Amino acid sequence: MKSLKALSFLAMSLLLVFSVNAQKDKSKRKSPPAQVTQDVGGTTVTIDYSRPSKRGRDIFGGLEEYGKVWRTGANESTWIEVSNDVTVEGKTLTAGKYGLFTIPGKDEWTIIFNKKWDGWGAYEYKEEDDVLRVKVEPTSTDDEVEMFTIDIAKNGDVSMAWDQTSVTFKVK
Repeated sequence: MKSLKALSFLAMSLLLVFSVNAQKDKSKRKSPPAQVTQDVGGTTVTIDYSRPSKRGRDIFGGLEEYGKVWRTGANESTWIEVSNDVTVEGKTLTAGKYGLFTIPGKDEWTIIFNKKWDGWGAYEYKEEDDVLRVKVEPTSTDDEVEMFTIDIAKNGDVSMAWDQTSVTFKVK
């Protein structure tokens, strides 16, 4: 009887270990992780985010409400790191790692750089921790972008695209 209990305990323990390890494999998520890095004039710019899919949903103004802070991706908060002081849309951002949040709008987006970079989503977001906010205009894309995508061009243009919306801000 004792060996049966021990065997059951061992089986349950192994099941728990495999379950925890499966959760650690972020590539299996519906919104897989991604990271982009680019050298911009001698400064390394890195953005780490997760890529949600459209899956037939209305995105901006629907799933992601206008006027509400968005984590700019899925799962953990999106973060951006700059190796040197830069300007973003002409405003100074000191070297460091920041949470990258946005407030989507039909005619204007607010791009937010926040001290809190390691949270889950925007649940722990606090406006008083904002380091910098800039405003940019969204544009419509001709093609539908199924998975949220962030790209950094060598000239410092950071573009974010999803559904039929694209937003770009300039890092120098």
